[in-house]
Amino acid sequence: MDLESSRYRPIADELARRIRAGELKEGDQLPSIPELMKAHEISNGVARKVLRTLVSEGLATAKAGAGTYVRRRPAIRRIVRSWHNNARRGGLPGFSDDDHAIGSVGYESRTVEGSLAVRERLDLDPLDQEDRPDLMRTTYLREVAGEPVFIETSWEPLQLTRDTVIAFPEDGPHGGKGVVERMRHIGIEVTHAPEVVSARPSTAEEARQLGVAPGDIVLVIERTHYADTRPVETADIVIPVDRYQVVYGTSIWDEPAG
Repeated sequence: MDLESSRYRPIADELARRIRAGELKEGDQLPSIPELMKAHEISNGVARKVLRTLVSEGLATAKAGAGTYVRRRPAIRRIVRSWHNNARRGGLPGFSDDDHAIGSVGYESRTVEGSLAVRERLDLDPLDQEDRPDLMRTTYLREVAGEPVFIETSWEPLQLTRDTVIAFPEDGPHGGKGVVERMRHIGIEVTHAPEVVSARPSTAEEARQLGVAPGDIVLVIERTHYADTRPVETADIVIPVDRYQVVYGTSIWDEPAG
């Protein structure tokens, strides 16, 4: 890295410090590219990199033709995994919000072939030509009080549900009743649902739906429902980390005596 291109970091760090300290407040306009060039005797390219760095770190937002501004930092809310209540009912954990019920803005179900990663999670054999497509994919946008909270995309093998009353997760007599109850109607007893939690930058489409900037960090929960050792559904749940925390836990209750 040459000296010129490395000069952006101290400038970006100082602006970031001022933002975090409250010296630059939400909505304040940051120095323009010409102002940065003059104040720090840097090139146009270095000045641009300073502002791009603040945007990529979630501290600023760029408005086309209007400059770069200190980003509004929304209050962090909690999404609670409701282990206790669902376990009491013989079910599996779901989501609840501290203050409001999480609902669905909309959903779309369609048959697909599925990526290699999804097929591995469902322990599916390679596709036969006659079986294509062999997965039912349903995508949801979940919201609280009109604000998008997370995107949930689930996949179910059609070899289990094809031509049954539960083939479409949100339609039919058992639509919207959840994986555990729906599978029970076709003789499949779901026993557990492990989750893998990771983080990554959001895609452009995820950012659009969640109302965040492309590349903002999102939490990804990979959940798979099993009937003993057989996976019967898998899902990705994508949550913006600048607005929500996910709280896991369980309650301990006394076992019946005797």
